[in-house]
Amino acid sequence: MFKYLVSLCGWGDEELCSSKMELKEGDRVIVENESGNIMGTVKREAGENDKKIIQEEDFSIIRKATSKDIETYEKNLVKKKEILDMCRKEAKRMELEMKFVDAYITLGKGTIIISFIADGRVDFRQLVRNLSRILHRSVRMHQIGSRDEARKLGGCGVCGKELCCVNFLGEIPSISTEMAKIQQVAQRGSDRISGVCGRLKCCLSYETEQYREMLKGMPEAGSSIKTKKGKGEVMELSAITGEIKIRLEDGSIVIIKKEDF
Repeated sequence: MFKYLVSLCGWGDEELCSSKMELKEGDRVIVENESGNIMGTVKREAGENDKKIIQEEDFSIIRKATSKDIETYEKNLVKKKEILDMCRKEAKRMELEMKFVDAYITLGKGTIIISFIADGRVDFRQLVRNLSRILHRSVRMHQIGSRDEARKLGGCGVCGKELCCVNFLGEIPSISTEMAKIQQVAQRGSDRISGVCGRLKCCLSYETEQYREMLKGMPEAGSSIKTKKGKGEVMELSAITGEIKIRLEDGSIVIIKKEDF
């Protein structure tokens, strides 16, 4: 049995899928999951180090997509705008604060999967019933985050390169303000350390462990320490140079090396 990471519906994390046939990157395949048969694109073969490989359950790749599957998929894409317009109209009528991002019609039974963004939890049960009645299809709602929306829409980061979440990131990592503090960039302001999605940049996770290792044995900023020149308060730390900037009790400022601390 082969294991592959497959992008489904064009948004969200890659899913672990099993297949009896050998596939290659870029192959369009039909995947069976709880919503029905969905078209996906093989990203790569899953390796032992992939987190998703430890899942107890995965989705099954039924077969490669045929020309008829692709034709049906493309026809369904045409209907997407109409479906999203209907969702927005109905949600507005019901006074639901939801931003609809994408709609996908599965093959076969034709279940409609609608992705949306909202602040907090939304009771969309009545909305689903109304849409099912209007569209004459089974409707499922899938709440996603702003990171998923950015991945779906694509674009370039402030570095000038394609967004990491689009280009190579599989599962989007969890980013915390602690990562920005460890790398001493938190003081730059949210507008400098946030991506196009409005969340903290994914690249903050790339060097966090290296910075954490370099800061081992160094005092915390703001703490009081004793030096050969007297007692003082730690003003700044430089993980890269291993230097500690200290303001002594007499107001003078000294810089000492990590190994001298």
